[in-house]
Amino acid sequence: MPAAVYVGDGRIAVEEVPRPEPGPGEVLVEIAECGICGSDLHMVLERYAKPGAILGHEWSGIVASAPSGSGWSPGDRVVGNPTPGCGECRPCRRGRPSVCLTRAPANYLGYRGAFCRYMAVAADGLIRIPDSLPTRVAALAEPTAIALHAVRVGGVEPDDRVLVTGAGPVGLLIIAVLRAQGISDITVSEPSPVRRQQALDVGARRVTTPDTLVEPPMGTPAAEPYAVAFECSGHASALEASFGQLDYAGTLVVVGTGFEPPRFNQNRLIIFELEIVGAYNYNHDGFQPAVDLLNSGTLPLDALIQPDDIPLSEVMDSMERLSRGEIPSKVMVRPAMPS
Repeated sequence: MPAAVYVGDGRIAVEEVPRPEPGPGEVLVEIAECGICGSDLHMVLERYAKPGAILGHEWSGIVASAPSGSGWSPGDRVVGNPTPGCGECRPCRRGRPSVCLTRAPANYLGYRGAFCRYMAVAADGLIRIPDSLPTRVAALAEPTAIALHAVRVGGVEPDDRVLVTGAGPVGLLIIAVLRAQGISDITVSEPSPVRRQQALDVGARRVTTPDTLVEPPMGTPAAEPYAVAFECSGHASALEASFGQLDYAGTLVVVGTGFEPPRFNQNRLIIFELEIVGAYNYNHDGFQPAVDLLNSGTLPLDALIQPDDIPLSEVMDSMERLSRGEIPSKVMVRPAMPS
């Protein structure tokens, strides 16, 4: 089968790889759509993936074959659904099943993902796509689940002033989820004019450029501080800037992945009693709340997804364009699409 394979040196190429053979308790899924994630960009463009890795984890698909008694039949439309944590360890008791202490660590560097035609998936690791939800939209379930988790971790109240730094696909979904939950006072900091407009289209009240986020004098809040900030770009400078914009008892939620470490003034952290928290993956309910939200008709889906799918042969070019901020919203890869 064809797959977009990481070949090393920051490059992806389409290669023929063996079609997976489902093991006991697994079904064979034909990938319908797979979104390009920011973590995919890091793995490829910053050369963290291992040669031979097949990335892509934001997918929807159609069951191609399933064993008797699995509960699935060929033709069923599905998305993946993460296994909840054990429910008993400290992270699980705190509502953080994605970092359950009994869960094996994910193999991100040598991942076998969905930038390919078929995947073998555990039968109990799937949920059904509602008849009213297009398969293409259902591929947003994974990043929407991440956005829901980040907003929950941030503890945002309806009257909070919220800052979002980075209006790429993750930032746009955070904005959309905030609006769906009744939060409207949202400011977005983004250097790209195209993405600033996209943030407004998704529901931001105002947009600005990163140079306007000026570090306030020590011991005083910013002129117009924020209760919660979501850092979605992965840039250390954006994380540092958003930290400086927080009000007393404010919360900084780190969502975007990056590899340059930021620097903080710990005295501001202490004096303002600020909180910094990472948001990794999903709530205990997995993808079902995300599927329900996508199916609700309340999200601006046309502004969240690029209008045209791409074939596997265009994954590399799209990653480079996404990294330059030229593409504002989620790119969907259709593995069956001719090159």
